Amino acid sequence: MPAGFLREAGLFCVISSLSSYERLSLAISNRQTNVGTNTKTQLHSTFDTYFRSAFTVDNVIFGFDGGDLKVLLIRRNEDPYNDYWALPGYFVRENEDLDAAAKRVLREVTGLDNVWLEQVRSYGAVDRHAFGRVITIAYYSLVKIADFSPSPAGPASEVKWHDANDLERLAFDHRQIILDALDRLKRSIRTRPVGFELLPPEFTLTDLQQLYEAIWQTELEKRNFRKKILSMNLLVDLDRMQEGVAHRPARLYSFDEGRYRELTQEGFLFEMKEGKRKS
Repeated sequence: MPAGFLREAGLFCVISSLSSYERLSLAISNRQTNVGTNTKTQLHSTFDTYFRSAFTVDNVIFGFDGGDLKVLLIRRNEDPYNDYWALPGYFVRENEDLDAAAKRVLREVTGLDNVWLEQVRSYGAVDRHAFGRVITIAYYSLVKIADFSPSPAGPASEVKWHDANDLERLAFDHRQIILDALDRLKRSIRTRPVGFELLPPEFTLTDLQQLYEAIWQTELEKRNFRKKILSMNLLVDLDRMQEGVAHRPARLYSFDEGRYRELTQEGFLFEMKEGKRKS
């Protein structure tokens, strides 16, 4: 068999074992070697089709007001979905990473700063934005409503807390994003004490139970809940009672974060279980 054929056959075997991305890279390398500037220009033009997508970040900010779980929404003042309620979000700049963009957009659109954010997932349906291909990355956070005073700016004409479990029609696919973030929150509070971030520094056991019931949309048995939460030794009894309330004052507690970290290092697992779902 001719040597040239053997060389070509061997090359074919090598190429056939490569991935499609590696084949494309090899083809580009060969073309750049064999041809001049015109081919390079053509290749750049080919790759340009992959750089016609935009990226945005959308922030799902949950808050608790003592009775209901809230989510922060803005009223948009630009197309598409002008005058619709939507999540605080906007485009990622060319020179910033996603986490930085999420914090910047949240600050610029609502005035909220120094908020811890956790990435939920990405959303890339081809037709999710009317102006072109826009891929968004969603983040979520938990805040105490009393600690923040949101103010609208940029694409927001208004910013307001809404009931997270009773949402009207929203812009884009933001309702689904909120539902996904809410599902993440529901799963998180089973194994991590993240719910304490929604409570004031001093709270009652009733406050804590109402928080779990609001997030899970469940009814928890009072005695069992208190027995479970107190057995974890994560609460500090402040040896004080509520003041200025119409009902019988309840004992005040605070969350011992230092104790939680110590227990976690020793293998402690925070675990809560949902109760009967509300109808």
